Amino acid sequence: MATAADARVIADQARMRRDLQPIRPDDDAAVELRLLTERRVDLVAERTRTVNRLRSLLTSMFPALERVLDMGTSGALLLLTAYQSPAAIRRTGQRRQTTWLRNRKVRNPEALAARAIEAAERQHTAVAGESAIAKMVLTFAKEVMALNEKIAETDKLIEGRFREHELAEVIQSLPGIGTVLGAEFLVAVGGSLASFPSPDRLAAFAGVTPAPSDSGKISGNLHRPQRYHRRLQRVFYTSALVSIQFDPNSRKFYDRKRAEGKRHTQAVLALARRRVNVLWALLRDRRCYQVTPPAPQRLDFSIGKRRHDRAPACATGRGEGLQRGAGWLPLESAREGPKSVSTASASAGLRDERR
Repeated sequence: MATAADARVIADQARMRRDLQPIRPDDDAAVELRLLTERRVDLVAERTRTVNRLRSLLTSMFPALERVLDMGTSGALLLLTAYQSPAAIRRTGQRRQTTWLRNRKVRNPEALAARAIEAAERQHTAVAGESAIAKMVLTFAKEVMALNEKIAETDKLIEGRFREHELAEVIQSLPGIGTVLGAEFLVAVGGSLASFPSPDRLAAFAGVTPAPSDSGKISGNLHRPQRYHRRLQRVFYTSALVSIQFDPNSRKFYDRKRAEGKRHTQAVLALARRRVNVLWALLRDRRCYQVTPPAPQRLDFSIGKRRHDRAPACATGRGEGLQRGAGWLPLESAREGPKSVSTASASAGLRDERR
């Protein structure tokens, strides 16, 4: 129970501290996306547990088959719903298995059936309790397939709600950010950047920038942050990792950091930090990311002000969005503060460098 002394301490902290932010309620879209993304996290975690148990059981009974099957594919799971033991696979034969898999629209059924037959030929010994283990393998395989369907349904709901948000096109125009990572970003920031007046504040909240640990006369002592939004950090790190493969600007920035002697993780984190600046500027200016710089601005001397051409709408296609977006911000100019992110050029596209 709060006392007068507690109230005085709280009031004194609110008066003295400058890092406290007012509490802003999330919008309806952010609340719905939070519920959907949390549901998806639970489903993915349950699928991971079930797949691990499935692998453990299959290893105890049929290790050769466990080594050649990818449990992340629907074909392997379908195979396990029909054949679990080496004897059952040998008895069926490769031709019948291929036909059975093809009828269920499994991709490349010939190769999958051949791997299963080859694994069965390596084991002619039945382990104790094989029948009971086979039933459990069947049960877990069906559970994983059911979880995959639930995750796919949740992804559709997330995509539909995310695309209704006013910032969805801008967020998704940045290479590496899809509907799921974009939805998690909106959830983390509460649906807007009202609580983040600068990219530095957003980077600190996401945990992609070092935290100072100064004491006395010692300054410049930085360490890994301990308090940050871990899911938001995952958004920026994962999207940066993906963008290295598909965005030439991100690839150039990553290669430069590697040439400076940075390890892979350090280079990806540096790229994630730079992308915070870019995304913050994009959202501020309501511009889409563009690989190449936009046309130069025209100066209207009749009013003595710069006249900005109207930014074209973001393209709906993933590839078109990189070419037709209006925003562009060279990574070299996207420094760690809002002063270097000018209104004219801070539309956020990483020209020189880059869920």
